[in-house]
Amino acid sequence: MQKLTNKEEEIMHIIWQLEKAFVKDVMAEITTKKPHYNTLSTIVRNLEEKGYVSHNAYGNTHQYYPVVTKEAYRKKYMDSAIQHYFNDSYKNVVSFFAKEEKISVDDLKEIINLIEKEQ
Repeated sequence: MQKLTNKEEEIMHIIWQLEKAFVKDVMAEITTKKPHYNTLSTIVRNLEEKGYVSHNAYGNTHQYYPVVTKEAYRKKYMDSAIQHYFNDSYKNVVSFFAKEEKISVDDLKEIINLIEKEQ
């Protein structure tokens, strides 16, 4: 599974949300500066070449759908980020977010409760 560029990832999130989409449908969902239609079409074709989407052909137009799930992508790249930036330690991840004040004490307690329920 190849890493996506930021723009590819943005487009992939839209396709995951829509589940099936023509390029014009993806264009309608873009909230930032909209690329030219041909540029967007090229990005979607690149996603297909990388194995993230496939398509159904209807004449000259294609309806794209995800092949890689959002969950599979998240797992692959979260595991990679944790390995490279946090020495493969989930404890270091949680500590980082706590120090950055991105996670509250209540959130941490909820995580502990979830872990304890699993055991």
